[in-house]
Amino acid sequence: MHGAAGSGRTPTTRSAQSDVSLDLFPDTATRDDAGVLSLGETAATELAERFGTPLVVYCERTLVAQAQAYRCAEPDALVVYGVKAFPNVAILRLFAGLGLGADVSSLGELEFARRAGLGGTDLIVHGNNKSDVELTAAAAAEALVVLDSSDEVERAQQAGVRRVLVRLTPGVEAHTHRSIQTAHDESKFGLDPEQALGALAAARTTGLDPVGVHVHVGSQLERPDESLLAVDRVVDFCARCRDELGWTPQLVDLGGGFAVAQTPDERVTDGPVFAGKLAEHFRSAWPDKDQPRLAFEPGRSLVGRAGVTLYRVGATKRSGGVDYVAIDGGMSDNPRPQLYGARYHAILANRTAPPGGTFRVAGKHCENGDVLIDAIDLPRPRRGDLLAVPATGGYTLAMASNYNAAPRPAAVLVADGRARLIRRRETTDDLLAYET
Repeated sequence: MHGAAGSGRTPTTRSAQSDVSLDLFPDTATRDDAGVLSLGETAATELAERFGTPLVVYCERTLVAQAQAYRCAEPDALVVYGVKAFPNVAILRLFAGLGLGADVSSLGELEFARRAGLGGTDLIVHGNNKSDVELTAAAAAEALVVLDSSDEVERAQQAGVRRVLVRLTPGVEAHTHRSIQTAHDESKFGLDPEQALGALAAARTTGLDPVGVHVHVGSQLERPDESLLAVDRVVDFCARCRDELGWTPQLVDLGGGFAVAQTPDERVTDGPVFAGKLAEHFRSAWPDKDQPRLAFEPGRSLVGRAGVTLYRVGATKRSGGVDYVAIDGGMSDNPRPQLYGARYHAILANRTAPPGGTFRVAGKHCENGDVLIDAIDLPRPRRGDLLAVPATGGYTLAMASNYNAAPRPAAVLVADGRARLIRRRETTDDLLAYET
């Protein structure tokens, strides 16, 4: 496939763009003089024609750069991709080639990681209610298993698990949506300090090898404040473990959840910088010169900005003083606005024009709340236009559904003017195959 340069258009560079919203897009995003967006040196219009819409486009260069930034932020750390952000074998293989492992929380995610060749110390298995099948599969993969409840100690040992982490709930409320806070006292995840001490003691007597402690504060974390407090509480907990159990961790997993900016007005701490701040704080707080290895579990911050969703514009109308623009997707391919009040940005990807007003971008589903963007300034959209929504590489396709029997979109990986299908589009026949 030919990129923008090969199609007779003159691409501009990011630095020359007057449209600052391209900062939300992947590293390779450019717009030519006609306003056509290119990603990975391939025009969005060509991608939409070849693969259809809705379409999630991932930029390989951005994925690689972000993975390398994590490796540089803390060179000795274990960095594992939070697969729940987007389970995809091709992306897992790409990250594995860059030295990253995988953090999984279900049998399905575990199999995705295994298909990508991951196992052993590169694989961390989570879950607040792991089945016996999941524990047995984790044991077969020789993965690190994160113990999330006291009764899991014996069950893990019986399943053949050897090495474990204990998940500590440090009693910290992250500055994020309540549904994605994971470290407060009422969280369904992890164990309070007393329970965690008991789980560690039990693990040591049942033949398990407790290699460390795990903590996770939340998701879409914009600032490190609460995570730094969690680091202090982890260090205090480890001091208790040393004093009361004679045990010190070999590995301390500080989790992930680092945010990605989704609108031009958002200011977030970049994931690798965030991780670096946590590592620096941990080293200064740890009482001994012999320090455990650190681990991080970035998901969204690895893939979020690398992904752009392309939609085709359909109906436009004015209703009750609101100008509506309907797209050929919506809450079935990105439910985050409905679940968490997530806000997004968008641009027309096929042309440029003077500003045409403020518009509400609505999906095509039978819900009045199926709104992707409540209000955004755009050139006046027309049927057939292409809308590009940046920062949608994480927790969009991963959370997609078949509501209204809508087949889920395709995903492609772009680099150097080439596009590769990494997830095919579902069809109605796929959905009907489940019917009996």
